Amino acid sequence: MTGALDPARIVGVGTAVPATTYTQQEVLDALGITDPRIVSLFHSSAIERRGLVLPPQGAGGTRAPEPQGDLLDKHKAQTLEMGAQALESCLKRAGAELSDVRHLCCVTSTGFLTPGVSAHLIKELGMDPHCSRSDIVGMGCNAGLNALGVVSGWSVARPGELAVVLCAEACSAAYAVDSSMRTAVVNSLFGDGAAAVALVAGETTPPGPAIVKTASMIITDAIEAMRYEWDRDLARFSFFLDPQIPYVIGAHAETVVDRLLAGTGLSRGDVGHWLVHSGGKKVIDAVVINLGLSRHAVRHTTGVLRDHGNVSSASFLFSYERLLEEGVTRPGEYGVLMTMGPGSTIETALIRW
Repeated sequence: MTGALDPARIVGVGTAVPATTYTQQEVLDALGITDPRIVSLFHSSAIERRGLVLPPQGAGGTRAPEPQGDLLDKHKAQTLEMGAQALESCLKRAGAELSDVRHLCCVTSTGFLTPGVSAHLIKELGMDPHCSRSDIVGMGCNAGLNALGVVSGWSVARPGELAVVLCAEACSAAYAVDSSMRTAVVNSLFGDGAAAVALVAGETTPPGPAIVKTASMIITDAIEAMRYEWDRDLARFSFFLDPQIPYVIGAHAETVVDRLLAGTGLSRGDVGHWLVHSGGKKVIDAVVINLGLSRHAVRHTTGVLRDHGNVSSASFLFSYERLLEEGVTRPGEYGVLMTMGPGSTIETALIRW
């Protein structure tokens, strides 16, 4: 294979969360929630603790809803702070410097910012102003793999040049505060976090898994099942999750994975490592059942959910970092990355060590 056709490899990963973390009960107490249905929802989430930046305390210790302008300010502050930490951690693991980055792709769905996160980080961190950049905004929890697919193509076309995909999600900047079950589902699940992954292609690329193939699917019949829209009553954006989402995702997981493995000579049993988006307990259960996976296979997925909640597009990279730190992968082994999000969409990637 010529150098120009060598696949992109993952050569570094880094994550970051806010300084403030809360148990589920602490979130309930902070928001003054006592409705037994909502309390039960929080405690059945399989989440123990997650990073959040909650509304500031007002008179009497209450936390009032934040206007949309304040939420956008929070989005900017948190994505830049966590994003910078994750980026620098990723580069340290890759043995690289900020000056080595030739393309920076930033992914976020928790707010809107123009110029985007990439431009602000390049300025604040003193990166090369000639660094090419891209911003993927609003695609949701699946977007990290969308970016990985696009940026791996950039890397293959530019052997030896370092690219970084950064997923920065300040989910608490997308929170509403009210007593509805719709809001409770969202507020019981998401946490703040950022994760970065470094890619390089070429014959002299450092060791790391190669991105072999990607496959995706939009479940068009369920396009409205996950959506982020303007709530006229609350005068802010609000996220909606249909209760049927776990079953919709589970029912289509086989189709996407079989498409991913088609033509590779591999079966699901040949995949040694599964890194699935920490979308929620029911979503993980549905994927496990429909793909015939063991609980051990998704140990990092469930561990990330337990310790951080659903950190949207960054979740699968939190799991990848845990797998890397575990030190169990061997040359020649395969892994599948899987994310799910609005659309309803399932994204996958096949990697090989």
